[in-house]
Amino acid sequence: MSKSVSNLYQLLCDKPFLISGPCVIESEALLMRVAEQVKSMSERLGITYIFKASFDKANRTSLESFRGPGLDEGLRLLEKVKQNFELPLCSDIHESAQAKAAGEVLDIVQIPAFLCRQTDLLLAAGETGKIINIKKAQFLSGDDMIYPAKKVTSTGNTKILLTERGNIFGNKDLVVDMRNIIDMNTLGYPVVMDVTHATQKPGAAGGRSGGSPHYAPYFAAAAAVLGVKGFFIETHPKPEEALSDGSNMIPLEKLEAMLEKIIPLTKLAL
Repeated sequence: MSKSVSNLYQLLCDKPFLISGPCVIESEALLMRVAEQVKSMSERLGITYIFKASFDKANRTSLESFRGPGLDEGLRLLEKVKQNFELPLCSDIHESAQAKAAGEVLDIVQIPAFLCRQTDLLLAAGETGKIINIKKAQFLSGDDMIYPAKKVTSTGNTKILLTERGNIFGNKDLVVDMRNIIDMNTLGYPVVMDVTHATQKPGAAGGRSGGSPHYAPYFAAAAAVLGVKGFFIETHPKPEEALSDGSNMIPLEKLEAMLEKIIPLTKLAL
């Protein structure tokens, strides 16, 4: 168990933090630009920053959608971000076989929402010894997240984050039920609000997801008052040109102003 990862987890338990980056690895230049700018704004705001980007988006709506560079090249590029900016890293895995290699580079191994009940995936992630961010499935309630957490802790790894990202409401829409945050807060792990995916409209843009990102600051503010210290916010310099989830991203130039309003609200938690 890495001391640095344990120290990072303690920070995430105690202070506000941000998990942010582009949805998928599009290019090295994009990673470096986003990492540099978000690191600078996080330092100004006094919050812990974890860089996030996916090496393979295996859950795209359409077969034609961009998935990313894949495991090996993606981890190589993420490691360059870590070396250049001394940032902890987060990315998601979709198969148990990816866990070992991902755990050698990442500080936080993320479990996608729709896979959060996959036992073998959770066990393989837990065995890496890294922090495991389990995103709550769109079909689960907050209190049901104790069961994915128990699968991870069965490996001896108790460094867990639980992330809320909305529930499927009906035809191509999500709804954020704040009761889920209240319930997850009782489970003993830091809770993260994924404020960009929570605005998503799955499959609503003709073979890709749409979104309503103007709701994101309100979801973040409400979560902060409910005791959430962690905020998952995907960002891009030009969301309209992003190769994945651009419809619900926060433009990079607007991210700091949004955080300036949200972070102070964590001190007002009920």
